[in-house]
Amino acid sequence: MATLRRLREVPRHLLVCEKSNFGHDKSRHRHLVETHYHNYRVSFLIPECGILSKELKNLVMETGPYYFVKNLPLHELITHEFINTFVKKGSCYALTYHTNIDEDNTVALLPNGKLILSLDKDTYEETGLQGRPSQYSGRKIMKFIVSIDLMDLSLNLDSKKYERVSWSFKEKKPLKFDFLLAWHHTGAEESRMMSYFASYGIQERQPRVALSTASELQCPVLRSGELGGAPEAACSAPELLDWLGAVFSNAQLNNEPNNFVSTYCCPQPSTVVAKAYLCTITGFIVPEKIRLLLEQLCRYFDEPKLAPWVTLSVQGFADSPVSWRENEHGFRKGGEHLYNFVIFNNQDYWLQMAVGANDDCPP
Repeated sequence: MATLRRLREVPRHLLVCEKSNFGHDKSRHRHLVETHYHNYRVSFLIPECGILSKELKNLVMETGPYYFVKNLPLHELITHEFINTFVKKGSCYALTYHTNIDEDNTVALLPNGKLILSLDKDTYEETGLQGRPSQYSGRKIMKFIVSIDLMDLSLNLDSKKYERVSWSFKEKKPLKFDFLLAWHHTGAEESRMMSYFASYGIQERQPRVALSTASELQCPVLRSGELGGAPEAACSAPELLDWLGAVFSNAQLNNEPNNFVSTYCCPQPSTVVAKAYLCTITGFIVPEKIRLLLEQLCRYFDEPKLAPWVTLSVQGFADSPVSWRENEHGFRKGGEHLYNFVIFNNQDYWLQMAVGANDDCPP
């Protein structure tokens, strides 16, 4: 009965909302974007817009490339050549693909050079590496987290520490995974990763882009200074987030009595816009490209516009071992970790950060 009760319980979710201005010295917007490393979907919505500007469209089309490598031995990510070529010369991202964080071994490479391993109990013991129990293991510890600092390892490749890690990945417990890889750097060496992993059949991929317009869209009325909303005057930040989810899911928002799929309707007060532009980018998208999109959306209001605000939403991979920075991430029942910016025409913004049951509070 206790197990049945737990299954029926609604898992805890955390939503943090804050407001600031892009011009403030202590604004956290850049830090929050740059430390959310593994992003699979980016969406933005612009009310009162029927055609995307050339600058925004170019940025949307330049969010790639990223790479897919099948059955890549883990020891390839700790070699001196890999560290010097990619980790030290730009921001290198890697994430295991087709792995479930709550069931399988998963690995992530962060741009600061940290290699994070989420391992089941048997694999952890077989590797012989030092780590810590997962904070979401429960009473019976079945998952362990290992963090390896590649920058520190590369300082002395003759050290016992490097020899132990290398021996573990090459001989004691060789591990192979399908990986998504991305490398952001200054320079014209876009094909470097393709040639480096050519022997493993690496594939270059481009994010999938979906562009659309919505006519006569009912939008909530927002006031930049009223994060919690105001009765009969403005909607709140949580109400907006629910509405955005419905819009990007193509849900009907009119709550018609014969609609058995969705009874959701736009929060009140609301207004109807003639057209709204929607864009969704899906792939392995690095934070640097998202920051450029955010900056361009801020510049959208450099010239007078009918729209009072625009939004930028970012969703992380559900099976990434981290959410923000090196915060451990788990799946539980949803695996969500996401954030959303509401950018107002006076350069104020709302920032909403949401995580699921197996996550720390967003930073």
